[in-house]
Amino acid sequence: MSMLLGHDVQAAAMLDAARSGRLHHGWILAGPRGIGKASFARAMALRLLAEAAGPPPGGMGLGVPADHPVARLIASGGHPDYAELTCQVRESGDVARNISVDQVRGLHRLIHSAPSLSARRLVVIDSADDLERGAANALLKTLEEPPPGMTFLLVAHAPARLLPTIRSRCHMLRFDRLDDQQMTRILRNAQPELEDVELEALLAVGAGSPGTALGYAGLNIGDMERSLTTIAATGDPDNRERLALARQLGTKAARQRYEAFLERAPAFIALAARGRTGQALGLALDHWEQARQLAAGAIVLALESQSVVFELAGHVAALAPMPVNG
Repeated sequence: MSMLLGHDVQAAAMLDAARSGRLHHGWILAGPRGIGKASFARAMALRLLAEAAGPPPGGMGLGVPADHPVARLIASGGHPDYAELTCQVRESGDVARNISVDQVRGLHRLIHSAPSLSARRLVVIDSADDLERGAANALLKTLEEPPPGMTFLLVAHAPARLLPTIRSRCHMLRFDRLDDQQMTRILRNAQPELEDVELEALLAVGAGSPGTALGYAGLNIGDMERSLTTIAATGDPDNRERLALARQLGTKAARQRYEAFLERAPAFIALAARGRTGQALGLALDHWEQARQLAAGAIVLALESQSVVFELAGHVAALAPMPVNG
């Protein structure tokens, strides 16, 4: 439940609606990636099904004991009134890019049969952004004429990409990034051995997203972050920092850190751009776009890693203040 820190307002809104008999059949859980929306959806589905099946679990929040019958059924994948749609893992081990129309059609039994354990049924879609066009249209048909007691929880990182007709048939519940105190509690729970220096670096790269921060855990992100900060502040006129960073991240042993750098360098530039205006903003955005394109193609095009790191760091160096001629 630690990933749900900071979402008390959203939880109260949905639970109040459910307990008063006003729960809408469709909810879009909207907000930045990695802040716990999917965890919230699963916890909410469990709580709603547990309350509907009999005496409610203790407490008024989302917590449900692991030994609760409904919790055990969902954990085993055997709850007859619950379904979850995500991008499937293929036999090759690769994850599909989209949620298919066949997956949505696979909800037919759940939708068209009577509920088994209570009057309530839940479907979690993580994420609705990944629905292929046919799948979105198939879902829309159910949202237009939902069966009694059916509730859809649609996780959405970019709700504007959803079909307007889907958005119009759902309530929008917005989620915000977490503050540093909440982030610290989550990171400490997940990584008890985390040193203070590394924690500060993860707070910076996470920017309120626990999922993003934890994706960098164990990669000594602090050193990388210090290098980027130095390069952005000084411009690295002698290329010393850039060369050192390229050597550090260009080896086979540093593959994970290199891939993390491909994500972090454009994000670092984007964050710096937020505090700029006018010509400085235009310059930062131009370098962000170039860095984004380079990072996106680095793995696919098998570009030489040291050269990629050096060039990305060059885009960061462009953020340095221009010298004042006097």
